[in-house]
Amino acid sequence: MTKRNKPAAHEYLKHNPKAGDRQPFLSGVITYLAPLPLPTQQAPIDYEEVVGSLNDTYLVYGSGRATLFSWQMILGGPLTLFALFVLILPLIAGGGTLLLGGTWFDAKDFFYNTYTGFVGVATFSCIIIFLICILTWYFSRIKEQGLVAPRFNRQRREVCFVPEGGIKAYIVPWESLAVWTTEAQGVTQYGVQRQYAMGIGFHDETSGSDCLLEYPTSAIPLAISTWEAIRAYMEYEVHSLEDIHCEKELRNPGDPPYEGLHTFRNARRRLHRRYREGEVGLWMVFGWYLYHIMTLWSLPAFLAQREALWLQRRPKTSIPKKMAQWSEPLPKEQWAKPSELLKRQSAAAKRIWAKQPNASMAAVFAAARREVGDE
Repeated sequence: MTKRNKPAAHEYLKHNPKAGDRQPFLSGVITYLAPLPLPTQQAPIDYEEVVGSLNDTYLVYGSGRATLFSWQMILGGPLTLFALFVLILPLIAGGGTLLLGGTWFDAKDFFYNTYTGFVGVATFSCIIIFLICILTWYFSRIKEQGLVAPRFNRQRREVCFVPEGGIKAYIVPWESLAVWTTEAQGVTQYGVQRQYAMGIGFHDETSGSDCLLEYPTSAIPLAISTWEAIRAYMEYEVHSLEDIHCEKELRNPGDPPYEGLHTFRNARRRLHRRYREGEVGLWMVFGWYLYHIMTLWSLPAFLAQREALWLQRRPKTSIPKKMAQWSEPLPKEQWAKPSELLKRQSAAAKRIWAKQPNASMAAVFAAARREVGDE
């Protein structure tokens, strides 16, 4: 799943960056979170849904999992657009006619003309959008079958990469792994557009290439929380997908470890409980029901559940023998220990966070390195 890139194409890793370093470029800045993997003060929550699975030995990164929200967008997006054009716009046209002094007959004509003018275009457009969404989902899942996701082994304190299209496994010490966020912006005819991304990788000295995995993210804090979830797993602070799930309150004891119909039912029970206890009002209840009606009620939850079961049953991508052997559990006495440098820098970062809770992460990491040193 990891891509191999020539140094000329990517400048991320060849200068041996450290946590807290910032590398400006023409349209933005890169901020390094590791090495060393220091605590970030963000909650260890996998908001980006990139952790596919984990156990007591290793975590699989980048394989993704079935989510209820993705199906709500696939189904509800086109339906909402359709309702906007064939219901909301005609109502606005009819209501505007009345406000401007027109009669009920005028308002009816404007409503009907707007409806007939948009219904055909809206139907065709929404079908096309739905097909694009469902085909994008399908081909992305098919592509995953030929990729090997990186694994984080906390017993060995190592990370294993298999470059895209390759059969060779690269094993990288956990404390030398590079992790970064990218913030960029550009000006288009539609205004200023901002883009964010998170990446992990390493520089292969033998080939002179960078091996990295980078993906877009909706916001830097969400990406950092996902990274914190991985860091917390490697340091034995979390131990299951439930520990890093963003909807912990929607999972009851005994529920399956994936999203599905049980998630939908738990969400509705939670809403009713919060309303009875006065935490939310009628507008919140109305908004919840309207949102789920526009996303076809429990159908997305059913499809997410079926997708999760399908992902469990489908043939697993064959992994190199070296990765398979590396993934085997070790006796506890052979587990690798964190370095003294990581312990000291982590303790320094926590002290600085306690004194300056509003300080930027890059500033805290840089200060921790200055206080302790890099050796």
